[in-house]
Amino acid sequence: MSRTRGRLARRYRRLLLGYPRQFRRARGEEIVATFLDLAPPGRTRPTIRETANLFRHGMRCRLGRPNSRSVVVWAALTAIVWGLFGGAFASRLGWETARPLPSAAEATELFSGVLGQDTTGRVGVDPALFVIYGQPLGSDNLHVLFSPDAGEYQQGRAMVGLSGPSRVAPQALVESSRAWLRDNGWRVSDVITRNRVECTSCDESKLPRSAVFAAWRGDDVLNLDISLGSSLSPPPKPGVTDHSDETYVYAELTRAAPGAVKPFGVAGFLLGMVVAWLMFGWASRRTENRGRTLRVLTAVLFGLAAVTWWAPILLAGPSTLRHHTDEPHPSWHPMWEWLGQPALAPLFVVGAGAALLALTASALPRRHVPSTNVRPAG
Repeated sequence: MSRTRGRLARRYRRLLLGYPRQFRRARGEEIVATFLDLAPPGRTRPTIRETANLFRHGMRCRLGRPNSRSVVVWAALTAIVWGLFGGAFASRLGWETARPLPSAAEATELFSGVLGQDTTGRVGVDPALFVIYGQPLGSDNLHVLFSPDAGEYQQGRAMVGLSGPSRVAPQALVESSRAWLRDNGWRVSDVITRNRVECTSCDESKLPRSAVFAAWRGDDVLNLDISLGSSLSPPPKPGVTDHSDETYVYAELTRAAPGAVKPFGVAGFLLGMVVAWLMFGWASRRTENRGRTLRVLTAVLFGLAAVTWWAPILLAGPSTLRHHTDEPHPSWHPMWEWLGQPALAPLFVVGAGAALLALTASALPRRHVPSTNVRPAG
């Protein structure tokens, strides 16, 4: 064999790594020889079509069960959901490259400028980029991630709230704060007016309203909520003669997603998909032609895993999208919140447990080697 043909054969063999080892041993050289016979003289590498052909057939072969179509659907669902989870986990690692939150003094200076009044002593700054109940995630509160309170894990922020009565008319405060931000190099979103309280059976024209807008500069994201009052005076509170305890403006500063989040997320998504497909394929081949009890058991366990992994995504995804369209968001919420995590982490844990049981059942010794009767690529 010439040097050129030898190089082409090695490249075809590399493409066969998409097939299971047993199949490569049984049919690998036959497939390589077929492709070499069909290749014109002088070709040094496989064509794009041949590469895609071998990859597609190799991934299908890893699932076994050549006469089943449903196995491809379940494998695809598992691979996609684990790609999403892998991307979310990797994007969290990318967040580690973000700048820390500003100090209390820096945040006070910013908020005082935006609001046109001294905010000394009123500013709070979370101790980390992500907190749960205001504290960094650690060994002492890690268990909260697997409880109904897991949704309290959220992005850290610097914040200030001012209680009334305001010395500035609400609309004037909205305009002055927006003007200050633009004059200092911030990009400012449009103002959205919304109800301050939710009430399905109320006259919305009489509900208290807020002006909400966002501003961003570099990796700083500022969100403001300024009360516009209501057309009716609020009902008196017991023991309170005025409404000085009511917050009329709330502002918070967060960090935008750093540049590393996207490449980390894409890499995690692709890696998660590949690992999930390979693991699902391994389990599928291991249970092919096995006893009915084992096949039913693994199918039920994998089905349970798929449902408990996808359910939080189908619940959280649309609601998060509505939230983003209802309010200005210069920087989108972290990827894991779109997947319902960690708010619905218990469901993820149930799915992971079911998948581990299915993999354990698949690893049980088998009496015979499953068939490799899969149509080769060509």
